[in-house]
Amino acid sequence: MRSTVTARGQTVIPSEIRKQFHLSPSDRLEWFIEGSSIRIVPVKSDPIEAFRGRGIGGSVARLLEERSEDRNRE
Repeated sequence: MRSTVTARGQTVIPSEIRKQFHLSPSDRLEWFIEGSSIRIVPVKSDPIEAFRGRGIGGSVARLLEERSEDRNRE
């Protein structure tokens, strides 16, 4: 899938990606530079809701660990 960057630096997220990741207009994206690549991560407006269903027990510890890993990558 491809999209074009406009003169104003805007682009469109392909429909298939929006559907697969359940992206809506209120969602945010985080951009990470990894060497010569760009990684884009969807961030739901409610991080607790986004984390729901990731397993039983230890959820807070896993959430804090993921946030720490994200900060270290920046």
